[in-house]
Amino acid sequence: MLDRLPFLIGLRYVRAKRRNHFISFISLTSMLGLTLGVAVLILVLSVMNGFDRELRTRVLGMVPHTRIEVPSGLTDWQPLAERLTQREHVIGAAPYIQQQGMFSVGGRNQGAMVNGIEPEWESRVSIIDEHMRRGSLDELAPGEWNIVLGSLLARQLGVGVGDRVTLLVPEASITPAGVFPRLKRFTVSGIFSVGADLDASLAYANIEDMQTLARMGDAVGGLRLELDDLFQAGGVTRAIIDDLGPGYRGLDWTYTRGNLFQAIQMEKRMIALLLTVIIAVAAFNIVSTLVMVVTDKHADIAILRTIGATPRSIMGIFMVQGLAIGVIGILMGVGLGVLLALTIADLIGFLESTLGISFLDAGVYFISELPSQLLWSDVGNIIAAAFVLTFLSTLYPAWRAARVQPAEVLRYE
Repeated sequence: MLDRLPFLIGLRYVRAKRRNHFISFISLTSMLGLTLGVAVLILVLSVMNGFDRELRTRVLGMVPHTRIEVPSGLTDWQPLAERLTQREHVIGAAPYIQQQGMFSVGGRNQGAMVNGIEPEWESRVSIIDEHMRRGSLDELAPGEWNIVLGSLLARQLGVGVGDRVTLLVPEASITPAGVFPRLKRFTVSGIFSVGADLDASLAYANIEDMQTLARMGDAVGGLRLELDDLFQAGGVTRAIIDDLGPGYRGLDWTYTRGNLFQAIQMEKRMIALLLTVIIAVAAFNIVSTLVMVVTDKHADIAILRTIGATPRSIMGIFMVQGLAIGVIGILMGVGLGVLLALTIADLIGFLESTLGISFLDAGVYFISELPSQLLWSDVGNIIAAAFVLTFLSTLYPAWRAARVQPAEVLRYE
């Protein structure tokens, strides 16, 4: 019976109505603080996981995991592409020509990167086929001078499918009339949207058309490689360059998007640390609650001691009470946090449609909608951390309760 005493009395103290309403208020505040702290931490970590996922699937699905280039241009690229796809971690290869230029339509000018691609090969290294809003890459036939624009780029230029745009490249053409910038008229044959900043800065044209425009003959700028594990990009790139020898150079995704990925990871760790402090503050509010409860229950403690309760049992009573408050708050926080993490995208979408505002502008942020990915490993870590903090917060008040001397208390009762 004495073994069950701490649980029976501790849980009864949690349920019992107190004469001192201030103690009840502090107890409720502690519980709600834990609930909000745990819920917000689960929600924020889920959103950060969502950003991380979108970076990998959307942005890095369009940006090559690694590129193998030759400064003077790569000729006879098909055998090299087949050779590289036989390597470990390499699952796809495609040729490309990359050209920085400026589009001009009716007085509107907008800079962008134009990728010359082979439509039949592009799906091996890119997810653009999955994000075509209008048109198709198959319409990028050689000699047709068609072009596919990002949705934001098309909006900024005020063009749609079937309209014509002029591309100016930063190279000069010498003619009998003088030196003129090199330019070419393209017909917009498609529009893609990945919900990222690439929608405002990227366009696709046929690789043969870009070879003609760049006067590269049969050469291409290099090969884009798709890897089964993007975190192996650095090692795979170095190994390929070592095997190919001098004259080749490799650039992996960390040179262009690595800072963004690292920033997300750093922000996730720092936000988790800061929000854990909020949970710690809520958990240690239990200290003040239990201290006041111990003071209020001096007579009860003295009576229990006189009928045989040990200091260890008294300590257990108040630890059980504090842990019960903490566990209730943690479980409520987990329920609320999981619910918000699973529905935050819909909630934000509802607010945007109701208020007529956009919380994430793809022209500013790298995605246009709030992502969320709930990882149960994060939930488990949050529960463990909150429980440990709650347990630590019960030790001092319980220790004080165990030190109460029955004779001193009963003398004044």
